[in-house]
Amino acid sequence: MALRTGAISACILSPVSVQAQEAVPERLTLDQALEIAHRNSPVLLRAQNDEVAADWDVRQAYGQLLPSASASGRVTWQGSGEQQFGNLTAGDLGFADQPSYYVSSYDVGVSYSLDWATLKGPARAKAERRATLARIGVAGAELAAAVTRAWVEALRRRELRVTADQQLENARINLRLAEGQMAVGTVTPIDVGQAEIQVGRAEVQVLQAQNGVETSRMRLLQNMGLRVDQPVEPVAELVLYEPTWDFEALRSMAAQQNPTLLASQRVREAADLGVSAARSSYFPTLSLSTGWGGFAREASNPDFLISQAQAQTAANISRCVSTNDLYRRLADPLPPIDCSELVFTDAQRRAILDSNDQFPFGFQRSSPSVSLGLSIPIFQGLSRQRNLEAARIQRDDAAQDLRERELALEADLRIALANVRTAYQSALLEERNRDLAERQLTLARERYQVGAITFVDLMDAQTVLSQAESDRIVAVFAYHDAVTELEALVGASLRD
Repeated sequence: MALRTGAISACILSPVSVQAQEAVPERLTLDQALEIAHRNSPVLLRAQNDEVAADWDVRQAYGQLLPSASASGRVTWQGSGEQQFGNLTAGDLGFADQPSYYVSSYDVGVSYSLDWATLKGPARAKAERRATLARIGVAGAELAAAVTRAWVEALRRRELRVTADQQLENARINLRLAEGQMAVGTVTPIDVGQAEIQVGRAEVQVLQAQNGVETSRMRLLQNMGLRVDQPVEPVAELVLYEPTWDFEALRSMAAQQNPTLLASQRVREAADLGVSAARSSYFPTLSLSTGWGGFAREASNPDFLISQAQAQTAANISRCVSTNDLYRRLADPLPPIDCSELVFTDAQRRAILDSNDQFPFGFQRSSPSVSLGLSIPIFQGLSRQRNLEAARIQRDDAAQDLRERELALEADLRIALANVRTAYQSALLEERNRDLAERQLTLARERYQVGAITFVDLMDAQTVLSQAESDRIVAVFAYHDAVTELEALVGASLRD
């Protein structure tokens, strides 16, 4: 029986594909079962979703090395009426009856901040991503092991069904022998009754074996992530492979491929970078920022602005007249100022109207600014030291967990290899016992036909064969179960 648990790698590296329901071939090999399970198992698909988040964590870590930029814009309407500036109003300042205004503005800013934690961010995110992929590998290995066990169990149930059919056929043969012997008067009806009871018991065993076949089929489909209403029959050749594997070679393979061990190693690597990130809180932070903006303001009624300009011109003319009058009164009069030039012209009116036409995009740029800062943390209430110690503890825990995994893996490998060797020898012995029991039953039937033994002796021989057949099936599949466990520890297929 070729059990390819090396297909675990396909459950880890192949792209995700989700299907509502996939057709299953009625004659199903283990490789096909693993491939279908990879495409449909909710457990594995859920674990693979974590890879997408881990990829974005890496991108985000690189994005933190780039400057951040922001832009904002505002549009405001300010109604007419009195405006207050502290304790004064616009009327107090000579600006009564203010019109409504439309105001628009924008601000653009660019900032950049850099510290040691940001610099180490991509490396830490990559380590976390490797740990996530390792956890996905563990999920794939667990799925492969579960599907393999369910597939082997289905094979076991099918073999038990075949054995139950053989026992029923043997019971019917015994019944015909008993009926033939009673016909010639060599046995009593008691022998026939016992044979009929034996047939009835064998029929019950066939019924139970058939139920076992159906339940194992449904459990296999469930582990594959499919509905259980599909016909499927696992196919394989039952072969006993002599366990010639060397322990050191197996340990070397497991050190490189065991999913659980690899996951512990990746967690340890991420924990190391976590300590470095926690230590960075003692380092200074460099920050750089710049910004600029614009402002546009437009009065809803430009007549107010024209009136202000006209009033300002009239005030200038009044001051000019007053100044000329003062010049005339001097003992040594000064030449007068030409006040005729101080008039409000149409060109000034048009300029006021043009300058008021600013909303919404006639911005006047404000002065840009640039700032550079260096922040050095001094004391933060021992929170930094607490976080650093927590990161160190997490790293130490990860190191101890890795050491525990290594010790457990070595012990499990030695035990699994010993179990495989024992199971192989046991299966060979049980096959020999089955052959001996089958020959004993044939001899018992021949002796029963000639009246050398009783029907009870014949039934005993039949029982011995039934038990020997059951023990053979148990031993053969115990061998394959042991090899499956060994392959799960190694992380690769050991048989072709």
